[in-house]
Amino acid sequence: MAPLDGITVIDFSTLLPGPLATLILAEAGATVLKIERPGTGEDMRAYPPAFGQDSVNFALLNRGKRSIAIDLKAPGAVDRLLPLIDRADVVVEQFRPGVMDRLGLGWERLSQRNPRLVYCAITGFGQSGPKAQVAGHDLNYMAETGLLALAAGPDGAPVVPPALVADIAGGTYPAVINILLALAQRQHTGTGQRLDIAMTDNLFTFMYWAMGDGIAGGAWPRPAGARVTGGSARYRIYRTRDGAYMAAAPLEDRFWKIFCEVVDLPAAARDDSADPEATARVVAERIASRTAAEWQAAFTGRDCCTVLVNSLKDAMADPHFVARGLFDRGLLDGLGNRMPALKTPVVPGMTATPAEAGYPALGEANGLLDR
Repeated sequence: MAPLDGITVIDFSTLLPGPLATLILAEAGATVLKIERPGTGEDMRAYPPAFGQDSVNFALLNRGKRSIAIDLKAPGAVDRLLPLIDRADVVVEQFRPGVMDRLGLGWERLSQRNPRLVYCAITGFGQSGPKAQVAGHDLNYMAETGLLALAAGPDGAPVVPPALVADIAGGTYPAVINILLALAQRQHTGTGQRLDIAMTDNLFTFMYWAMGDGIAGGAWPRPAGARVTGGSARYRIYRTRDGAYMAAAPLEDRFWKIFCEVVDLPAAARDDSADPEATARVVAERIASRTAAEWQAAFTGRDCCTVLVNSLKDAMADPHFVARGLFDRGLLDGLGNRMPALKTPVVPGMTATPAEAGYPALGEANGLLDR
């Protein structure tokens, strides 16, 4: 049996945080029923580029799920859904606080009908507090929590992150963790619970070192000034002669010693404790003196945490990741096309969905409403 075999999830969420969370649950064996608007479905179906008849983004995030198309504001719609929710184990929603209550699908009503229900609400700022009703996106949440200020570009301005950290690390992963914890607790208590997942709350975890420096050390980190945000010569990105980049992270002395040998750093610059910026300038000059290929050859076999910055295309062809089978599972579009399925954190021994699977057509599971 898969870990979540027999668990039914009703998913009202859209876009990224909730759908990725329920994808992970589906990968572990849960039956996920995705609730969508009739006609157009959720917004992500329209995002370019297309894969089959819908967005590749939608396809990647909704592999192995089923779709129910229903207008939640139509007369009698909620009554049609309630029997499904009565038999469900988990509800995931991503509306602003109060929306599900107004629809007649709030925690109080659903938990009275189904006391074993685990009800997970994912929002930017949580169900309470002065900002609970404030709209936002990933960049806003990172800005509000101070995380964005810790990463700066050459001109000192914050840099737009290359990943949706708040959505995934602050929303998806905490949602999955707490859903699994609530299901485990339900085995002891027999009852479910409401989970308030606030993406902004969970971003502070990623700044443990910055909070420690500020509170205990009295030195709040400056943008690009802390040890792991570019403030050390031992944790930086350096440009090669041909315009490629090396990611150097020889933080520990044993790695730093090897790194200095490989780049032939002058003895006077090897002690970076006195003037880290001066050392970084010398390192940058050394890295800029040779091509990426030359440095790759020089660092190969030298254990000092220094690598070339790969493109995503190159990374997906890297022999290590290929050998690990990261992209072996397939996503099908129903028209005969295939692409690698999205890699989730579910390890192979826990994965339940087929190696080759598609994503749901809009409303293909509407027959479940009439059972």
